[in-house]
Amino acid sequence: MEKIPLTQAGFDNLNAELKHLKSEERPAIIRAISEAREHGDLSENAEYHSAKEKQSFIEGRVKELEGAISLAEVIDPVKLSGSIKFGATVELADEDTDEEKTYQIVGEYEADIEKGRLNIKSPLARALIGKDEGDSVEVRTPGGAKSYEILSITYK
Repeated sequence: MEKIPLTQAGFDNLNAELKHLKSEERPAIIRAISEAREHGDLSENAEYHSAKEKQSFIEGRVKELEGAISLAEVIDPVKLSGSIKFGATVELADEDTDEEKTYQIVGEYEADIEKGRLNIKSPLARALIGKDEGDSVEVRTPGGAKSYEILSITYK
């Protein structure tokens, strides 16, 4: 199996979510199923079917998190330097609009574009890997080709 790169914060978040699902969500849904059973005929009991569906989702997410945690490779970006690689925080300038954006390149389980965390498997991250400050990169996006200049690279 392929290792899953994560920052320490991403690894901690996955563990926290797993603990929450196992210690709070799972017992709560078991209670809800038990209460719904007491209402009688299960074939027409919407509460029961809803609770069973939620239980299925929770169990699926628990298995997904356990799998990700077992394959996790925690990488500390502070110990890295040089050209862009996993964990780098990269400041970019759009060469067409001069708009500046900052992204940290992270694993897929901790990616959140709204918070500036870019999935390492995304087209932009793949184009940035191995590049240095001052380089230009062109990325093919669904909206067309975009060009960016790399303004700075930090590891924090």
